[in-house]
Parts: sequence; C-alpha cells; structure tokens
Amino acid sequence: MGNDIRTVAVLGPGGVGGLLAALLSRAGHQVVCLAGEDTAAALRERGIAVRSGQFGDFTARVDADTTLRTPVDAVLITVKHTALDEALTRIPASALGDDTLLVPFLNGVEHPARLRAHHRPDRVAPAVVRVESTRVAPGVIEHGSRFTSIDLAGDQVPADRLDALARTLAAVDPAVQTHPDETAVLWGKLAFLAPFALLTTRHRAPVGEIRGRYREELTALVEETAAVSRACGAPADPARTLALYDAFEPTAKSSMLRDAEAGLPLELDAIGGALLRAAERHGVPVPVAARLVEEVAAANR
Repeated sequence: MGNDIRTVAVLGPGGVGGLLAALLSRAGHQVVCLAGEDTAAALRERGIAVRSGQFGDFTARVDADTTLRTPVDAVLITVKHTALDEALTRIPASALGDDTLLVPFLNGVEHPARLRAHHRPDRVAPAVVRVESTRVAPGVIEHGSRFTSIDLAGDQVPADRLDALARTLAAVDPAVQTHPDETAVLWGKLAFLAPFALLTTRHRAPVGEIRGRYREELTALVEETAAVSRACGAPADPARTLALYDAFEPTAKSSMLRDAEAGLPLELDAIGGALLRAAERHGVPVPVAARLVEEVAAANR
C-alpha cells in the first residue's frame, strides 16, 4: 500500500467517527463506514451531515457496509469500549492488509493489547482525540467544540506509517501530533478522564458542581490517579489536571454520565476498572477510586 493513507474505514460512525469520516471524505479520501445495516443504509443514501462552528456545515458522501470486505490503509476504531468485541467482527482478519493500520480512539489503556491480538502488533496506533461531537441521528453530527486535536502514538509502528497517518488527519483540519511514548499518551488521557467520569456519574452532576461541592473528593481522586499514572511510567501533574477542570464550562458532563442518564452501558471497566487494576499491579493505594467504582457500578446495575 505504500506510505500514503488514501483509503480509510471508520468503525463506528458516531460523534467522533462520523465527524472524521465526513472530514476525510470532503478532503477527497475514499471512506467506508462500518456499522449496523440500518445505519449503513442511511449513510449510503444520505451521506454524513455535519454542523460545526470549526469546520462549517456540510454533507459528505461516504460508502457504508456492515463488514470490511477489502483492505484499506487505515481503520479508525471509534466505538465505545463496551461495543469493541462486537465491532471487531466487522473487520475480520482476512480483510486486513499487512500494512493496514488499526487506529483506536477508545477510552482507557488496555485496548491496544486486545487489538494487537487481532492484528499485527506493529500496525496498531492508539490515538487520543479531544473534541465535543455528538451523533444526533444516523449520519447527522453536531460538532460543538471549536477545537479538534488528536495525539497519535504506537511504540511498535514504523515511523513512516505513523507520520503518513498524521499527515492525512492533519490535512483535513484537526491539530495532530505524534508521540514516541504510547503509555504517556494513554495515561495522559485517563488521568484526566477517570476523575471526571467517575465523579460526575456518581453524583449525577456536571463538572461545575463537582469542582465546587465535591472539591475535596475531586482533589483526592486526581492525586490517586496521578500516582497510578506515574507508577505506570507516565508523567502526571495533579495541579494541571485540576486547572483543566476549573477551566471547563460548568455545565459540562462526562460521556459516562450521559450514558448513565440514557440508560446505556457504561465504560466503567475500561476507565475505573483499568485504573484499579493498574493500581493493584503497582501497589498504589486508591481508596477513593475503589469506592467510587463500586458505587457507580451499584447505582447502574
């Protein structure tokens, strides 16, 4: 396939996947979205409509199917962690080329190992995206933030392949950076996300209430999470994390809280469970995190 990224499959064309699929298609890339039959039919018929303050309002045509049938240069995996195992049946190993990159945009830190069991380990390039984007209907995306940034990693991926992926994504507008340390990228996201997700979901409250009424609990959880991150070999700065929460719109909610409010499965194991397992491996005490994971699980059974 060479080094260029020309053909892209998007597994899970929701808020993030749908936005990236539309941007890539608008830039001239061949894009196939992989989803259930109803969603795939809607995308084939109407394409993806994006409403965005950053990228403008536009509609992009995409191909869509329930299964990947021919190799592509890259597969962007943009499903929730709770749907990963089922989603992977849409990209059978027989349809992946030797150079196909799997690019998971998933929360947590444990999914790269799962994907490296599904495909060549040196073709899995984990990504972290910072964006507020929502699928309001099949093929209809509302991009609410005026920023979209992507961090790419992949300790085992050849540099030329990772750079080609970065060029492709950067050319459609998002700010993209590549990083040499996969652990730092993934824990950098989790060290921010875990306190935000656990506390907003436990108290069914937006971040403004959490950073005020539950400040002591937030501070303790941020410090615990940072300690685990450092034990795993990733830098962490609790003061900087707290400053990020303080800069958020007070009405902001985590995706886990939104899922809880909608009665959907929670990414509790991928976020809180992964944190607890890493803490146990490294002997880091995390009593606040352990209690919150238990309380969120009990409230959402």
